[in-house]
Amino acid sequence: MPPSHARIRSLLSDYLDHHPSERDALAGLSAALDAATDATGRSALPGHITCGGVVLDADGRVLHIRHRATRLPLPPGGHVEAGDDTLLGAALREIEEETGIPPSDLVLAPEFGRAPIDIVVRPIDADPVRDEPAHEHYDFRFVFRLAGSPAPALRQEEVTGFVWLPQDEVEPPALRAKLRAAALNGTVTPVNASAVIHDGRGRYLLHLRDANKPEIWAPGCWDVLGGGREPGDTTLRDTIVRELREEAGLEPDDLEPYRIEHVTGTDGTRVPIQLFTGRWDGDPSTLTLTEGQLLAWIRPEQLPHLTMLPTTRELVERHAAEHPAPSPGAGVGVGVGVGVGVGVGVGVGDCTAGAAAASVPSGTVPHVVGVHLHLEREGKVLLGLRHPDAAYAGRTWHSLAVH
Repeated sequence: MPPSHARIRSLLSDYLDHHPSERDALAGLSAALDAATDATGRSALPGHITCGGVVLDADGRVLHIRHRATRLPLPPGGHVEAGDDTLLGAALREIEEETGIPPSDLVLAPEFGRAPIDIVVRPIDADPVRDEPAHEHYDFRFVFRLAGSPAPALRQEEVTGFVWLPQDEVEPPALRAKLRAAALNGTVTPVNASAVIHDGRGRYLLHLRDANKPEIWAPGCWDVLGGGREPGDTTLRDTIVRELREEAGLEPDDLEPYRIEHVTGTDGTRVPIQLFTGRWDGDPSTLTLTEGQLLAWIRPEQLPHLTMLPTTRELVERHAAEHPAPSPGAGVGVGVGVGVGVGVGVGVGDCTAGAAAASVPSGTVPHVVGVHLHLEREGKVLLGLRHPDAAYAGRTWHSLAVH
C-alpha cells in the first residue's frame, strides 16, 4: 500500500511551518494531495512525488551519484514504488538500490528525524521512449549519517559514478542552503537512552511492550526501559532519568553510563542507544506503568523462554556475565514467588510410556484431559504469556493449564 495522503500532508504541513516562503512553490504538491489519484504514482500528472536521501559521511560530505539519464551529480533518489509504506522507506530503498548502502549502515539525523530537510520541485523533460510528457517531481529529501565506512556499490544500469562533495558544493543550491543553515556534521551520536535495571542479586527489571502496536519499537517483546531525547533534556542522563520516571515512576540508585549499543529501528536504520545501569530492589507491581503491559523481575536463565529481540537478550546476558550474582550462601536473599499448582494424573501400573503403550488394547482412542485454573484476586485474573513455541496458543495470554 502506498504512503497515505494524510501522512504526506502532515509532513508537508510541518515542513511549510518551518519554510513558509515555499508555500507558493509547493502549491502544485498541495493540489496533488487533494486529488483523488495517488500522488506517489509515476503516472500522476502534472506531477508526482519522488524521494531521495542526503547521506553524510564522517567528514560531513554528501554522497552524490551520476545518473545515466541526466549525468548530473545528485543525491540518490527516485520514484515511490507500490511496496513503499512511507516516503522515508522509499528514500531508504532508493539509496540501497542505487548505491548498495543498506539501511542498517545509516543513522537518521536527529536534527530532522523522519521529517524531510528539503522538498523541491524539479521539472522533468518529456520522455518519448516511455511515452511520458513533461511533468514535475516533488522531491522529498531525508538526511542520514553513515555508520562506519561502507563503500558504495553502484547499480551500474542506472548510475555511472559517485562522489562525496563538501556541503558548500552540494546540488541543488536550495538543499545546499538548508544544509548550511542546519550546520550538520557527520558525527554519529546517540539520542536515545535505555537502562539496565538490576537488583544486584541476578534479577533484571524488564517490561513487556504492547503487542498490537506495530508502529512502536519491539511490539510484544520484553525489553529494558528507556526512550528518546526530548528538547528539555540537557544530557542523555537527563533523558533516562525522565523516561524512567515517566514510564514507571522509577528512580533507581547509582544510575551510571554503561555502554553504547546499536540496534535496528522500525525502518531498518541503525539506532545508537546510550545504555545506563542502575540498582533497584522493589516490587514491580507497586510501580505505575504508563507504557507497555507488565513489569517483572527476570533472571538470565528465563530469557530463552521469553519473546524478545536478540539484542536485548545479548545485552542482559552480557551484563549478567560481567556482574555475576552472589551465591545464596553468601548471605544474599533470593526472590520469593507465590503460585498455585494443580496436577491431575491418571494411570494404571507402570506409568512409563513403554508400559502404557503395551497395556493399551488395539484400536483404543486416547482422550487427553486438560485442566485449566481460573484464579481471581481483588478483581484481577491471573494469566500467563505462553511461549512462542508452545503447541497451543503460542504468544498469547492464557489461563494456567496442564494435561
